[in-house]
Amino acid sequence: MTHTDDINDPQDRGRRTPRRAVPRWLPLPLGIGIGLLGGIGYGLVATPQYAATSYVMVVPRQGTDSPTALGFAQAYGRIVTGSAVLAGAQAATHTAAGDLKSHVQAATSPDAPMISVTGSSSKAGTAASIANGVARSLAATGNRDSDSTGVRLLLFSPAAAPAAPSSPSAALSGAVGASAGGLLGALVLLVRPRREEDAAHPARTPLPSPSAAPSAAPSASASPSSSEPRPERAAV
Repeated sequence: MTHTDDINDPQDRGRRTPRRAVPRWLPLPLGIGIGLLGGIGYGLVATPQYAATSYVMVVPRQGTDSPTALGFAQAYGRIVTGSAVLAGAQAATHTAAGDLKSHVQAATSPDAPMISVTGSSSKAGTAASIANGVARSLAATGNRDSDSTGVRLLLFSPAAAPAAPSSPSAALSGAVGASAGGLLGALVLLVRPRREEDAAHPARTPLPSPSAAPSAAPSASASPSSSEPRPERAAV
């Protein structure tokens, strides 16, 4: 086969012309775009949630010190979502105790004898009603044993209807989704093996130069003569 035939060989042409592979950085913008669209869609479809918080303070009675009141505040904070407290809030909130439990959260402070009661709902007024109803029920439950505990529970700050939802907006949801998608795309780039890129761009086979081809002919023709056996000398 001549040098010209070697260049025109279709197999050699296909070997020297690599396929156009998918860009290695594609997962990053793809993940950002998918996350952005998913976050915006969630923010538009999800029902807005409102949250309202009321505060109950534990006050020591005569003969009781402040550390004792702080300890009782921690204890009462754990029973906010108990059946006794929620049952007392059913009438004020017009909600069953079983449904109230999923809409109420409580938190205590390690430095102050105060309990925060947060109510959540899809309506601002209902969220405030749940927070105030549960807080008043907690105060009433704790004051029944005030003589034995030495502390009293007071509704320190009632909840008001919130003006804005506490759930993230569509813009914030989109930003969070884009960040999460970008992070996943970056992780895909890190764990993606480089063998795919190497397979898409195979190494080119070097072609013999025209000047090297004729020079090999004399050596090839000389090799048979050198391999012929020489005649042995006759012994004298």
